[in-house]
Amino acid sequence: MSSDMHWTTRSARAGLRSLANFVWPQRSIISGDRHGGDGPLAPEDFAQINFLNGAGCRSCAMPLELDLGADSLCGSCASKAQKWNQARAAIAYDDTSRQAILELKHAGRRDGLNAMSNWMALAGRDILPETDWLVPVPLHYQRLATRGFNQSAWLAQGVSRKTGTLALVDALSRKRNTPSQGGLTARQRRRNVAGAFEVRKSRQPRIKGSTVTLVDDVLTTGATLAACTKALKKAGAARVNVLVLARVVREADVTI
Repeated sequence: MSSDMHWTTRSARAGLRSLANFVWPQRSIISGDRHGGDGPLAPEDFAQINFLNGAGCRSCAMPLELDLGADSLCGSCASKAQKWNQARAAIAYDDTSRQAILELKHAGRRDGLNAMSNWMALAGRDILPETDWLVPVPLHYQRLATRGFNQSAWLAQGVSRKTGTLALVDALSRKRNTPSQGGLTARQRRRNVAGAFEVRKSRQPRIKGSTVTLVDDVLTTGATLAACTKALKKAGAARVNVLVLARVVREADVTI
């Protein structure tokens, strides 16, 4: 009897979802258009997304014309190493992905999180097995109170659910309520976030000697991630890797 009731309940819920999608069609996180599918992406959306899947420069996740696997480095990283050890990105931040990321970042639109977490888990498939903690880039408490959420923490928790890698969402704190990085040059971004982060004292025993993967929504110049890496290594992290949803690949998109 219980199995019959369970099947009836599931069928009823599926019917209600189908009715809801008919009455209120899903809106694509990519195009913004309504579509008849069950999720936030229409079939044609996938062909427009520039999936990086963790390829490109293994140090900064910048796409490369020729991918040499684990030895792939862009010219910039070959001449000057990043503060962190490795970086992976799921998709390119471009005209196609911009709206979805901005709606997640500023409007808190969560319906694309499941897909985004899947993409990030795939992009980080070679660094996540060695990861002890997924640590999101934090917001200052004043900004968190105003916005009501931290999209980087959502992504870290999503990747954690997909992979089983533990998330430590409160490991880092933002000491200063720094101005937005949008519109700043690379040098200005570095100065803006210099010394802005620290590892909470209660989390230092977990960070010490561990391999941490920093999680963020977008990698632009890397200034924020470098500042977070510095704080983590000061607290004794053995390695710090980076996993982001999107990588800025054009200078014109640095204003995010």
